[in-house]
Amino acid sequence: MIDDINKIRGSHGMSAVGTQYALFESVEAMPVEQAMPELTGRRFSDYVVYVDESGDHSLASIDPDFPVFVLALCVFHKRHYAEKIIPAVGKLKFNYFGHDSVVLHEHEIRKQKGEFAFLSHLPTRQEFMAQLSSIMDASNFILIACVVDKARMSKGAGALTNPYHIALGICLESLRGFLAEKQQDQLQTHIVVECRGKKEDRELELEFRRICDGDNPGNRDLPFTIVFADKKTNLAGLQLADLVARPVGLNYIRPDQKNLAFETLQRKFYCDGGRANVGKGFLNVGLMVHPPQKAKSPDEPTEAIAPTGNPQST
Repeated sequence: MIDDINKIRGSHGMSAVGTQYALFESVEAMPVEQAMPELTGRRFSDYVVYVDESGDHSLASIDPDFPVFVLALCVFHKRHYAEKIIPAVGKLKFNYFGHDSVVLHEHEIRKQKGEFAFLSHLPTRQEFMAQLSSIMDASNFILIACVVDKARMSKGAGALTNPYHIALGICLESLRGFLAEKQQDQLQTHIVVECRGKKEDRELELEFRRICDGDNPGNRDLPFTIVFADKKTNLAGLQLADLVARPVGLNYIRPDQKNLAFETLQRKFYCDGGRANVGKGFLNVGLMVHPPQKAKSPDEPTEAIAPTGNPQST
């Protein structure tokens, strides 16, 4: 098995006798970020947000296998991101490709396409996924996501309704609550999204500005700035955001199905109760579902309801 792996590594820029880079220099716990005691004169918050989606935002055609649209926001403390995440992702790429220009993309990894065709070799795929999972597990990012159930939504939605815009408004309100907890909601926070096309980007920027200018539950001015980035910019944060969106959607569609990726992500969700409640209390706080729907009878579970106010923001 080792010989097989070494042969595959050799054909993909991985030398069997070359240096293998440890993803993390030590096993020390990653430091918990501390709120800055003095904000006077500071322009930017300590956080940067990377956004990606899974599923299309069309209501005209709904994929029966994935009838949802998921928007995922990964919120990173900048120091942790710069000192831990970027190096770890880079080392993973050097180990498997010999260079770091490869863009990690969930669809291509899952389908074993393009640069990831070598993952058709099961032992190598298991090793690669274990390394990728270790990065995800060790990354101290906060996850905020919204699942839009297009099948339920399309029954009463207008033709111009855009699930992306709906999910964006819901997620930005939750993000504001998180930053308020950190006492950084008055500082500028950059939100990085992947370019999708001139028309789509223009529409998204207009919707983003409308929300931030006060069209939100609290009628507040939100100090968020949108940044459009081409996939070729190869940002680690965007690639991690790409990897989390689909597992969130699959957990909603098939909640009883084993979903190891979502089990890891449960500990990342922004939740009610802070760190003491990690992995619990994230429904309607860090994970929202639209449209909201209450239980039809006392015996039925209540579905997630999009919040009108964040319990952690006060």
